[in-house]
Amino acid sequence: MVKKVYLVENLDCANCASKVEAALNALPEVQEAVLTYATMQLRITAEDPDALLPKLQEIAQKVEPEVEFYPRDGAHTHHSHSGEHEHHHDCCCGHEHHHDHEHEHCHDHAHDHHHDDDHEHEHEHHHNHEHTHEHSHDHGHEHGGEESEDLKPILVGAVLFVVGLVLDHFGLKWPTLGVCLVAYVLLGREVIVTAVKNLARGQMLDENFLMALASIGAFFTGSFTEAVGVMLFYRVGEYFEDRAVARSRSQIMEAVDLRPEVVQLVDGETVREIPAGEAKIGDIVLVRPGDRIPLDGIVVSGSSRVDTAPITGEPVPVSVAEGDSVVSGCVNTTGQLTVRVEKSLSESMVTRILDSVENAAASKPKIDRFITRFARVYTPIVVGAAVLTAIIPSLITGDWGKWVYTALTFLVMSCPCALVLSVPLAFFAGIGAGSKRGILFKGGQSMEAMSKIKAVIMDKTGTITKGDFTVQKIVGGDELLELCADCEQQSTHPIAESIVAAAKARNMELRRPEELEELAGRGIRAKLDGKEILCGNERLLTEQGVTFPKSREYGTKVLMAVDGTYQGYLLIADTIKTGAENAVRALRDSGIETVMLTGDAEESAKAVAGAVGIREVHAGLLPQQKLARLQSIRETKGAAMFVGDGINDAPVLAGADVGAAMGSGADAAIEAADVVFMTSDVAAVPQALRISRQTARIAWQNVVFALAVKLAVMILGLCGYASMWLAVIADSGVALLCVLNSIRILYKK
Repeated sequence: MVKKVYLVENLDCANCASKVEAALNALPEVQEAVLTYATMQLRITAEDPDALLPKLQEIAQKVEPEVEFYPRDGAHTHHSHSGEHEHHHDCCCGHEHHHDHEHEHCHDHAHDHHHDDDHEHEHEHHHNHEHTHEHSHDHGHEHGGEESEDLKPILVGAVLFVVGLVLDHFGLKWPTLGVCLVAYVLLGREVIVTAVKNLARGQMLDENFLMALASIGAFFTGSFTEAVGVMLFYRVGEYFEDRAVARSRSQIMEAVDLRPEVVQLVDGETVREIPAGEAKIGDIVLVRPGDRIPLDGIVVSGSSRVDTAPITGEPVPVSVAEGDSVVSGCVNTTGQLTVRVEKSLSESMVTRILDSVENAAASKPKIDRFITRFARVYTPIVVGAAVLTAIIPSLITGDWGKWVYTALTFLVMSCPCALVLSVPLAFFAGIGAGSKRGILFKGGQSMEAMSKIKAVIMDKTGTITKGDFTVQKIVGGDELLELCADCEQQSTHPIAESIVAAAKARNMELRRPEELEELAGRGIRAKLDGKEILCGNERLLTEQGVTFPKSREYGTKVLMAVDGTYQGYLLIADTIKTGAENAVRALRDSGIETVMLTGDAEESAKAVAGAVGIREVHAGLLPQQKLARLQSIRETKGAAMFVGDGINDAPVLAGADVGAAMGSGADAAIEAADVVFMTSDVAAVPQALRISRQTARIAWQNVVFALAVKLAVMILGLCGYASMWLAVIADSGVALLCVLNSIRILYKK
């Protein structure tokens, strides 16, 4: 089976997206179809997705006539920037929409963009080659023009509606009807036409049909101005909802799509601009102060400070000079750099992050799948309630006008768009908020699972500690360090290397011993200046009959003796990461239990756990023992997240409810994880938990709010306080508020 991604055009309703997705999944040749409205992408898993594309298109267009799929590789060139080929279409929500250029180009790997203004590039800074910059430059007038086109019929209809209200106030029935009919045709033409088309295809519970039925019904009950008012408010609500969705999507994409349009290629003595996709490995590119580093590479010349926050969330700029690696997406802040390209655009960090976010958006959480299923029964239930409301009370009371009007208000609220749109948008915003902080969630499911975590289990080395052995303490003076380094300089053991590095850092001149003998598992015996030197562990000194004081400290002790007399020791330890203690405290404060699982010795593990505040420690474990221990912790404490970085952590990461890997860790660990912390900082753990909890909370707020308002308006209608105005607010108004609530997570500190 092959998985392929296609771009989607002309789809502006989340409810329509779920209908198209259901229709595609019904095809026997399709193993899985995932249509993500948030990223406008279709993911097809089938034996030959490309060969299936015409059939997929045909099936989709039976549900949504205007929808189109295009290969993601950029073979299809989209509309030019001049705006010549404006793409209008009817949405199931009942009015004309325009193709979202801004979103389209965010995802167009072909980078088919034109730059009208050469001078513009002379003065760009900070985000000089980002999509957002180009879009604001090229699309500003175009979008402004499209919006005014959308607004014209709404504004004219609003004026006629006010005239109708005035005429109605003076009791002029026929002039009122005439003005209202003109206003209604102007405002509702597209809704009626789309309703008729959809009815011909058997889509009776389509929102256009229900809105048309409700407003035409209002005409027949004599509520002329109300019929126009409903259509006017519906169009206004849809207009603002449409703009809010487009803006939300572009804001989220701005946060995660850092791919460059162009790069400054150094060609001999000249610098020329080429599309980023054409840059090859080995090319030399110029990165000026204020520029974003376009592609992963190595600094060839120059030195500067680089702001890595867009990629890792790390606020402190990093110094780079000749020979240092730099990652695309980071911002060059001070000096000019020339960089040799090590990875093409498709392999660079900026594309990997974007792909990760898009993949994450396509992985739907349980609440999203529940809402999609719920939406399929919600509309028929509300329409059924409307039919019963029109018939049963009317037969009892004889007041057909009142109850038919109440039933019509139910039809206005029968679209589940607020629910179907706001839940995935909330998770997409949460994924975007995480990536801004260097936290890559691999899906809505991962985020949803993380929001329910009760215990965080951490590995020691590389997670809580840096994994770099350094000399932490010297007892016996610097000459002891020099003597020990003399003896250890031939060894490749990490502890020996850390001692030699410490001596070189102090500019010590190392000498070669006259004799040297390595004693496996104990240390070294050497002769220097005619003296016998011992450096090693307690076992070595005990065997050689040297007496020494005993003490317990975190780390590895290298004891020293000269001619049988104890001289002191060096303490070598793995450095605990800055902020680890605060991170563990933050987890405890939020009601999460912390546990350490490690293959390291118990004494060392307990010392580190004590230093950062972890109360439960399980040490000396093999990978399979870690997995077994994890299962028992899950049984006693509840849903567990494991945070690790090593190759041997992959089975445990996969076995946990949520597996989290440090970005500096092994590829196998990153692959197996549900979330990756690019900063490799423990502080990202409570941050990720906070984002996931807030996201899940916002998604549920939207569901409860939308259903509560709709239910309340229905009850008011049954109690005799029916109002179509109120029904429109319960539909379009609630959808707009839910969209705005969804992206709140992007702006949380």
